[in-house]
Amino acid sequence: MPFHAIIPAGGAGSRLWPLSRRSNPKFLTDLTGQGRSLLQLTVDRIAPLADQTMVVCGSEHEAAVASQVPSAGIVVEPSPRGTMGAIGLAAAIIEARCGDVVVGSFAADHLITDEDAFREAVARGIESAEAGFVATIGITPDEPSTAYGYIHAGSEQGSGACMVTSFVEKPDAATAAQYLATGEYFWNAGMFIARTSVLLDALELFHPEIAGPVRALGAAWDGPGREAAIEEHWTHLANAVIDRAIAEPLAAQHGVTVVPADMGWSDVGDYASLADVIDPTEMASQISPGGTAQPTMRIDSPDALIYTHSKPVVVVGVPEVVIVETDDVILVTQKGASQQVKTAVDSLKMAGLDMLL
Repeated sequence: MPFHAIIPAGGAGSRLWPLSRRSNPKFLTDLTGQGRSLLQLTVDRIAPLADQTMVVCGSEHEAAVASQVPSAGIVVEPSPRGTMGAIGLAAAIIEARCGDVVVGSFAADHLITDEDAFREAVARGIESAEAGFVATIGITPDEPSTAYGYIHAGSEQGSGACMVTSFVEKPDAATAAQYLATGEYFWNAGMFIARTSVLLDALELFHPEIAGPVRALGAAWDGPGREAAIEEHWTHLANAVIDRAIAEPLAAQHGVTVVPADMGWSDVGDYASLADVIDPTEMASQISPGGTAQPTMRIDSPDALIYTHSKPVVVVGVPEVVIVETDDVILVTQKGASQQVKTAVDSLKMAGLDMLL
């Protein structure tokens, strides 16, 4: 079957503020100094497998997406409706255009260092999808993390995939350690592969109030009645995430498989995880988006992560410090406090400083 990649590109990445902002979210940003944004890296790694790639984004980012990945098709989401709305709409459009083909959804803002392992896992997932399952890629955990949901794998199904027994919410530390010890649990990275018919029929089974409208809108998308169909079918569409809408209930009916993979995956969710994927020798020489190379100096400050924009930065005696200097604001924190950056963003909103967001 032909394979179509769907890349939902949304969210503000507020824990990576001020590098990630509403006008320039993290998926459009080169965070690692590779000369490619996270979105471009995502499209690059899936390109050898995909017959076509479709990016789903908001209208405010359409021009930037088109500029960065001109080879990809773009679907402008009428308004945010969660991952189920974005993926469901894309799948419905693809079904209307191409019939029953295999689609796979991959986040626009994740990093993967072993691309060969990624493509091998996706290829196995495609085989499982062709057999009628919704397949997901499970990340082999290297620590008992409490930051991710988990997938519990059961018996082998074939093609390197296992049946999914259940999806588990983010656990506490003790439970995560128990999961790791069994070898049966994998991090849920939110990658799903399925035939369009299987995906949308499952949505019809569990959430017909979403499936009907997205299929109707998908059928009307390329015609003159698109705007009227958006008004009729999208305006009141329920907000939902694909994990809970389809994956969890379908797993209970033995309809979901998982392909385990060890591929150097990171969701780059905050500055601590960002520092983990940057070469330690480069951590003091990153350039903020739109900035120019500036000298930095670290004295007795191991593992300092510094983004410069317009001026030199000197840090003395502060281990694991994070400094982000942009044209309009400076952030100073530590890797251990990375999750609290979102609180700072919320505080800026309350202070009426929306121009910084």
